[in-house]
Amino acid sequence: MDVNGVVAEGFEPVREAFAANFALLGERGAAVAVYRDGHKVVDLWAGTKDVDGTAPWEHGTAQVVRSATKGVAAAALLLLHQRGELDLDAPVGAYWPEYKTAGKEHTLVRHLLAHRAGVPVLDRPLTPAEAADPDLGAAAVAAQAPVWEPGTDHGYHAQTYSWLTGELVRRITGRTIGEWIATEIAAPVGAELWLGLPEAEQSRAGRVGPVQPPQSAGALRTRPKRSVADAYADPDSLTRRAFAALTPLPDENDPVYRAAELPASNGIATADGLARFYASLIGEVDGGRRLFTADTMELARGEQSAGADRVLVVGTRFGLGYMLHGSASPLLTPASFGHPGRGGALAFADPETGIAFGYVTNGFHKSVTADPRAQALVRALRPLTR
Repeated sequence: MDVNGVVAEGFEPVREAFAANFALLGERGAAVAVYRDGHKVVDLWAGTKDVDGTAPWEHGTAQVVRSATKGVAAAALLLLHQRGELDLDAPVGAYWPEYKTAGKEHTLVRHLLAHRAGVPVLDRPLTPAEAADPDLGAAAVAAQAPVWEPGTDHGYHAQTYSWLTGELVRRITGRTIGEWIATEIAAPVGAELWLGLPEAEQSRAGRVGPVQPPQSAGALRTRPKRSVADAYADPDSLTRRAFAALTPLPDENDPVYRAAELPASNGIATADGLARFYASLIGEVDGGRRLFTADTMELARGEQSAGADRVLVVGTRFGLGYMLHGSASPLLTPASFGHPGRGGALAFADPETGIAFGYVTNGFHKSVTADPRAQALVRALRPLTR
């Protein structure tokens, strides 16, 4: 496989690992970008733009990044806090009065970001068309009774995170979260990422789909524990119900779905866009603007939830909207914070090493939080930063 792009001196092992993903792990098309201290040191791409096509992946090809979108959405709320417009310790109902029902009266804003709100499921799931309507989504989570007392436990809000975060931004700013991200996050730092893909950019996004690693890579696969497998198999489990809050599964290649604003799952980005975004959370990018102050960065990565996750059925660690380094979501070092996308994408920042990382792919594996291709790249990167 021909790998395109450049790496700075000393980062050649990342190129080798990226090429090996195509040879060993069934990669069809992908890109990876790395910044160090605000400057790009890795910019690689290879394969096909579409998972089922032959046209080459080009510099600037973008892909659906699924839950990696959550880290961008979290930044919107944290920036509103940084500007004095949002109090993380205020009740959600102070900004969104309709939310103060069914036992959610004492839910705090920080509970939403830390997956402690207790509403990872919807008693009546939304269709993709309904989910795209911000009024319907907000009404659904506002009416939902929590499955645990908010703030007392944690469990991944796989889909409901969309309406929880999106409605808060809309109530505070009067703008949709996609509009706010475009003008207050993406544009100021020059990051190629979108929540609600504009029609003018639709041609840049490749087709995505499921892929299986070749049989020769069987030794590299990890089998889920029986408890995890059982949770995904049981239609009544919190695991299945959380992911099924959006039912049926949307067609992620549908332009209508891509134009929707679902901050839990349908952001579209280039690898460079994700890496550049995270670089701006920990420092200035190319000598330009920094999004987070040092205090906000520490808030983002301060542990809020840890231990057995009631939805993912493994031990997880969350800051305010970001997954933290751990066995379920191994990142670069214990200082790292970021977010994976189910079955593929990964993006994070590490303030101790100055590293910001972004990886996108058009082929989704069955993994949830630790895709083997992304992890191979992180393993290659880790010794280079010591």
